[in-house]
Amino acid sequence: MQVSLSLKDDAATIRLGGDLALALRRGDVLALSGDLGAGKSTLARALLRTLADDADLEVPSPTFTLVQSYDLRIPAAHFDFYRLADSSELDELGFDEAIRDGIAIIEWPERMPDAIPANRIEIRITHEGDGRRADISAEGEAGKRIERSLAIRGFLERAGFGSAPRRFLTGDASVRAYEYLPGEKGERLILMDWPKPPEGPPVFEGKPYAKVAHIAQDAWPFIAIAQGLAERGFAVPEVLCADCEQGFLLLDDLGTDGVLDAQGQPIEERYAASVSALAALHGRPFTAEIHVKRNDCGAHVHRVPVFDRVPMAMETRLLLDWYVPWKTGREASPAERQSYLDIWNGLIDRLVDSETNLLLRDFHSPNIIWRGERQGLDRIGILDFQDSMIGPTAYDVASILQDARVTIPPDMADRLLEVYLSARRSDPPFHEARFRQDLALMEAQRNCKLAGLWVRLWKRDGKPGYMKHMPRTLAYLSRALEHDALAPLRNWFAEAQIGPSES
Repeated sequence: MQVSLSLKDDAATIRLGGDLALALRRGDVLALSGDLGAGKSTLARALLRTLADDADLEVPSPTFTLVQSYDLRIPAAHFDFYRLADSSELDELGFDEAIRDGIAIIEWPERMPDAIPANRIEIRITHEGDGRRADISAEGEAGKRIERSLAIRGFLERAGFGSAPRRFLTGDASVRAYEYLPGEKGERLILMDWPKPPEGPPVFEGKPYAKVAHIAQDAWPFIAIAQGLAERGFAVPEVLCADCEQGFLLLDDLGTDGVLDAQGQPIEERYAASVSALAALHGRPFTAEIHVKRNDCGAHVHRVPVFDRVPMAMETRLLLDWYVPWKTGREASPAERQSYLDIWNGLIDRLVDSETNLLLRDFHSPNIIWRGERQGLDRIGILDFQDSMIGPTAYDVASILQDARVTIPPDMADRLLEVYLSARRSDPPFHEARFRQDLALMEAQRNCKLAGLWVRLWKRDGKPGYMKHMPRTLAYLSRALEHDALAPLRNWFAEAQIGPSES
């Protein structure tokens, strides 16, 4: 990747520093070269302040100290090689450790070029009239990340936000990442960065997992479902601007308060309001075909996929493919595998006549915004609904009563279920006993999927942090298995000695 950018003033240089910060990852080395006063320190300072999410972070020059270290979202070390005489001095400065643990930013890299990794990101800044020119080159993944970040800046310019600073917000278990654009009065906008994901290996009838499980592959499902939910009175982010081809969405901000307290524990009042919103959604039929027309992306018809036997069974196989080998150190035997699949085929048969409607798919704490100053449905902001499907309504109830990322005590879950049931009992033809059975099946299905997913995110995707949710997931699964309808699955876990009670 090679690009040359004209920077007309300090503000443009600062924006470039921020854009670069959002593209960097641990292990990256940024080599900044240029004459005295060209703007190297201005760029480095902006980069570090963006990593810190602190526009006032003190960033002294490393000219005399030779290195300044920063404990930020990604640790960073700012080096000045100008006064170095020998590469052995780098050992004393902790150069290798800085690259291993975080990001290294180097001014005057030409003083010791052989000591810098060959796969570095090179930026040369030169004077150009009253401004500057930045020539950037990088290879491999680092180059792709920088190109992506610069493309986001281009999108913001076309949308009328070209001068807006950008700050890291969060990533998730998918390829999506989120940033926010801070305003002068505390307001902010949310930027969703949704690159096209790579197609995984075939797992069923020649199709990759994402296609079998109906995982959204581009921004259109988000835009369409947002439109459908908003039309029905639910609080979702408004899509202000979009580039559907590149996967950039600029959204309004629903707020920052969630449904957990400062210690990460569930606030029952907020969960109850969320459950009430879910009951309202399930009581209102949702069309399976949504027509969208936008000036920025054009027209599109989104057909909401069905959460039927194939994706449902495919998700339960994650337990066989990932959890079982992790738990036992061996693959599931052919007999264990076939027995498990046969059991789930029978359980899924029980869902044939279940109540169906729109499933948000991940209606739990990370995706719920609390807007306590509002009234009714507007108190609950809903996020991350791009994978919505049409299927058993019990699935979303299972998602929030057994929140994957926070422990919901059984007595609280019972009270929340009663909130939902009280709202639904007047909806004909709602059958409570049947719904309770469906709920147990969906709790088991979801937690079998999650038990495998946490291991896959660790082993395949290099994201071990999700394993902290495993004990909770197994505890939820154990509770779901108490239902009589799940006796075959409960027995399978006991016979295989790999179930929740053995963890």
